[in-house]
Amino acid sequence: MNTIKRILGVVWIILGLVAGYYLIISQAIPQFTSGKTEDLVPAIIYTFILMPIITGGLCIFGWYALQGEYNTSE
Repeated sequence: MNTIKRILGVVWIILGLVAGYYLIISQAIPQFTSGKTEDLVPAIIYTFILMPIITGGLCIFGWYALQGEYNTSE
């Protein structure tokens, strides 16, 4: 079970990076380049608030799983 947790740690890190990439590429950049003023606020929120929280949370969770912090003593 601990081996599965370590493998899933890598999965969580990859998922965090993919989520950050998706948020920037498909959400924030199109809104920054749209030229509309009402799109600027969501783009800033996506880029500077949501992306660090989502990516950081998933990557830290994966890092702890990879290091064995969630291992059970069986």
